[in-house]
Amino acid sequence: MATRFDLTDMQLMVNVAGAMSLTKGAERTFLSVPAASNRVKNLEDHLGTELLYRGSQGVTLTPSGEVFVRHARTVLRQLEHLRGDIQEYAQGVKGRVRVYANTTAVNEFIPALLGRYLVAHPDVNVELRERLSYQVVRAVAEGVADIGITAQGSGGAGVRYLPYRTDRLVLVTCEDHPLTRLASCGFEQALDYDFVSLFESSAIHSFLLKAAEDLGRVLRFRVEVGNFEAACRLIAARVGIGVIPASAAYRHARGIPIRIVPIEDAWSLRELHICMRDAEPLPAFAQELVDLLVADAAAARDPAAEASGAPA
Repeated sequence: MATRFDLTDMQLMVNVAGAMSLTKGAERTFLSVPAASNRVKNLEDHLGTELLYRGSQGVTLTPSGEVFVRHARTVLRQLEHLRGDIQEYAQGVKGRVRVYANTTAVNEFIPALLGRYLVAHPDVNVELRERLSYQVVRAVAEGVADIGITAQGSGGAGVRYLPYRTDRLVLVTCEDHPLTRLASCGFEQALDYDFVSLFESSAIHSFLLKAAEDLGRVLRFRVEVGNFEAACRLIAARVGIGVIPASAAYRHARGIPIRIVPIEDAWSLRELHICMRDAEPLPAFAQELVDLLVADAAAARDPAAEASGAPA
């Protein structure tokens, strides 16, 4: 007898895989834990194979579970495309765009643009998540994200890239810090001092830890904060130094007594790219967000936009 697949079961398995937890997966699917557990067990019985490894630390996907989730994501994504294509003919149907991006894009470039997009598309919701660049590409390749903003320009099976913005990271210090006497500074030299950083959950935090690890050094955090403005105020108060996007540094330097020192390391200057799956066209409403991102990139490259004096 052919197995009939329930869309709720598919969404449940996708949510469980994303959270690596049956409890959290059930919550995201709006099911009780016993109901979710029963659904998974019935699904495994119908398929004749286990989908989850269950342990004291949570659950992980079996090989067959990985296959099921990959196909479930494809089916659910196609249904999302269907809803998007016919939304102008349907009442009360909302589209959803999943956007994964690195720290600079999430904090500096995307918010204002998303504001314009959401006002123009009241029937669309956007899920925005901050991730490291390689995680963004992986999420797009696996269908977890529809659109990505990443410092990578290649990689990921079936992923297409479009140029977006320049992401320049700079060192920020208080006004009389010893490093302000330098025209530029290597990151290894900056590691002699304490740092002010964004929270551990931020992509830039993980990126800087990896950069220090590659140099065989330890990054000393005095304090972790939630945004670039708070970081700049603590840096101005001589708590430590920090590494943030140039756009944020120059903006906050207008009202906060900080100094900006270029970083010599090659990774400080990165080209951001928009990425999406190549084989599957986006729903119309998601493609409109990509078009808005492309237009935003073109406006940023316009000479008039560069006249502000702050690097993009």
